Amino acid sequence: GVALVHSIGRSAGPSATNGWIAKYIFPGGYSPALSEVMGPVEASGLIITDVEILRLHYAATLALWRKRFAANRDAISALYDERFCRMFEFYLAGSELAFRLADHMNFQLQLAREPTALPLTRDYMFEAERARLAEPAE
Repeated sequence: GVALVHSIGRSAGPSATNGWIAKYIFPGGYSPALSEVMGPVEASGLIITDVEILRLHYAATLALWRKRFAANRDAISALYDERFCRMFEFYLAGSELAFRLADHMNFQLQLAREPTALPLTRDYMFEAERARLAEPAE
């Protein structure tokens, strides 16, 4: 089998979670450094077959979420309240900046038990997608 672990993480090494985020948004949450994840994966006996760092992707996602939140703010405020809206806007803007300008990132680890479980390069993913797109729609 093959596993894919996708996580928000940090590139600058282990650090504490922002106090405001820990209190109001993700109590008990923690974004690990890639260095904190590698040791336990290695100890598990699994083989790391691929690592991908998605540097600015989540910053773009958060920017879109913030734009969509703003476009629907009145309806959201009616469902929740003004305090919720202000906190969520602050979270989205601050998180976007953490991914854009600071040390936050997403990473993906591909893991397997056997070194031959996958092709040697990522080309197989592109080939499968190209074949899927070439299939006639039903």
